[in-house]
Amino acid sequence: MRIVKEAAGGRRKHPAHRFYDASGGYICEVRYGDATANALQRGLRTHTKNALKYFDSITEGWIDYSHNLVLVKLFSQALVSSEVGHAAALEIVQRDIARMKTHSGLSE
Repeated sequence: MRIVKEAAGGRRKHPAHRFYDASGGYICEVRYGDATANALQRGLRTHTKNALKYFDSITEGWIDYSHNLVLVKLFSQALVSSEVGHAAALEIVQRDIARMKTHSGLSE
């Protein structure tokens, strides 16, 4: 394994430590940000499509996020919306899950 520190600069405001396997394949990175950093500028991250051999889907393939741009937009908007907006969105999502379970024959 190899760890590479990439300094702040360019589009990155804070440094990142990237982890690579013995053959140079990307595994993950850890970003360190100060008090001005948002959630995406701190902590353990990975670009899943570049690290598929190290990470499993939490849905075991039931949901494929690779081309779901609507989901990406939903998460990005949720990060900047209020708790009231989160509650309203959660109700809609829960109704949709119930609908999908009904159509697939699954029960809780």
